[in-house]
Amino acid sequence: MMDDSEMVDDRDTKTALWRGWQRHCPCCGEGAMMEGYLKVADTCSECGTELYHHRADDGPAWATILITGHILAPLMLLVFEVFRPEAWVMALGLSVFFVALSLYLLPRLKGAFVGLQWAKRMHGFGDAPGMARAR
Repeated sequence: MMDDSEMVDDRDTKTALWRGWQRHCPCCGEGAMMEGYLKVADTCSECGTELYHHRADDGPAWATILITGHILAPLMLLVFEVFRPEAWVMALGLSVFFVALSLYLLPRLKGAFVGLQWAKRMHGFGDAPGMARAR
């Protein structure tokens, strides 16, 4: 006899994370996940998967700050030790780099968070109510 965990299809976490990083639907990989810069679409335009369940909240912002901070800290030290630029030049240059990197990472990390939640069936991403499961 099979329990509930064996009856549900496994969702590949790695694939869902990659599709989310690309801002594509974690289910089919074809439809766009985002309606705008950070707004997740309610459903996939290709397969109809409901995406409004996501609870990304502050996770993508936290991860963006964590990653950019870990890149920027050693970069600041390296630039200062090797080039010794004026303080304003260094501050301006690294600030522009930090903002650009943050703007690049934020929607991709949000997509990855939504993909992870879909793969792990978190926050309502499980089977639809009333859907028959294979026995």
